[in-house]
Amino acid sequence: MGFNKDVITVEKSGIIFQVVYGDITDEQVDGVVNPANSSLKHGGGIAGAIVRKGGEAIRSESDSIGYVPVGKAIYTVAGELPAKYVIHAVGPVWGEDDEERKLRSAVSSAIDLAVELGLEAVSIPAISTGVFCYPKKEGVKVIVDEVLKKVRERESSIKKIRFIACDDETVSLFKDIVSKKFSLK
Repeated sequence: MGFNKDVITVEKSGIIFQVVYGDITDEQVDGVVNPANSSLKHGGGIAGAIVRKGGEAIRSESDSIGYVPVGKAIYTVAGELPAKYVIHAVGPVWGEDDEERKLRSAVSSAIDLAVELGLEAVSIPAISTGVFCYPKKEGVKVIVDEVLKKVRERESSIKKIRFIACDDETVSLFKDIVSKKFSLK
């Protein structure tokens, strides 16, 4: 697979859902979701990549916000990224208890922010399934389920959701779950 390549695209009720193999920092969408930690520190992983490519404006605004509870999301500027905003969603660390509810809450909060900001296209990675060790298959299922629930339950500006990952395993999981949700063969 090549980078930032659409693997699967489906349309339902006027919204396009895509699974993308690629780099979230290259996404040309209104908002990218950063799987953040509660202190909004941009060390490694996706958060580090977002600041390296997007610039210090993102880190500076994150630092001024400070703490965000697990299960919540906030937004900052996107700096030099092609996106307009970075939505920092704080997912749970596996083993801290009540992980599924907390992950659903983080995804729900991220989608709510996207709607409040009037965003039309959003890229979402597999929140908490990296260094936070949430099992990938279960995490991806929760993320897709919660996104679909949120976009169905309220009127919104969202016209496109891109589930993005840069590894074959996570892309395959997103593809399998989206295919099942939309009864694709």
